[in-house]
Amino acid sequence: MTQQERLIVSAYTGILMTDFDNLHEYIEQVLGRPVWTHELADRKLHDEIKARVKPYFLALCGNE
Repeated sequence: MTQQERLIVSAYTGILMTDFDNLHEYIEQVLGRPVWTHELADRKLHDEIKARVKPYFLALCGNE
């Protein structure tokens, strides 16, 4: 699994598969804004991240 694939799976599932710093940077790229670490505990933010990453996650699963 590549680093990019680990970032996608981590962002979509919430299960950390890479360094947190890398995931945090990826989430900021996906959302297009800075994200404070305490925000990651908010269910609404997690749902937004999951929605934005979903197409990439499904592509990894072969369900484009």
